Amino acid sequence: MNTSTYFLGMAASAGLIMAIGAQNAFVLRQGIRREHVAAVVAVCALSDAALIALGTAGIGAVSTRFPLAIALLTVAGILFLSVYGLRAARRAWHPAGPGLDAQGGTPLALSAALVQAAAFSWLNPHAWLDTTVLLGSLANAQGDARWSFAAGAMTASLLWFTGLAWMAGRLAPLFRRPHTWRVFDAGVAVMMIGLAGGLTLQTLKG
Repeated sequence: MNTSTYFLGMAASAGLIMAIGAQNAFVLRQGIRREHVAAVVAVCALSDAALIALGTAGIGAVSTRFPLAIALLTVAGILFLSVYGLRAARRAWHPAGPGLDAQGGTPLALSAALVQAAAFSWLNPHAWLDTTVLLGSLANAQGDARWSFAAGAMTASLLWFTGLAWMAGRLAPLFRRPHTWRVFDAGVAVMMIGLAGGLTLQTLKG
């Protein structure tokens, strides 16, 4: 294990993952709700680890040669983000109940939470491009130490999602107020629909 390269991988991964995006917003929401938190964190971290490993193994270069795969992934991502964003907008406009119950009905089943966590991780072309292509390229630039870089990047992902979920749990008392949930869901709706719109424009221009 090359220690300096390991920490370089951690720093590079942290710089990419800490931006609040669709995946992070979902982890936050599940953490605040305290629903299947460990399972959601595990799916997100393992998905990132798989994408990083694919990039380190050179799959990122393959994806750039087959733009149709990215295009199909983008369309699926647009549809998923749009539906999730509209559902968040509906929750913000018409809460299902007060406080922590203002999340749109019954709690998510474990299977539904896992499917959504996987979708946020895999149906996001930016995740593929940033994690697989960018981190994969940086890892391969390290030569024989590329897997040390990859291990550091995977560690940063695990620490981030764990810390994010823990922080979200501490915010739960604040979200007992109906207004707080409405503001949060409105922000999620704007983010998701904005991401979907951005991906749509990017696809049309491409």
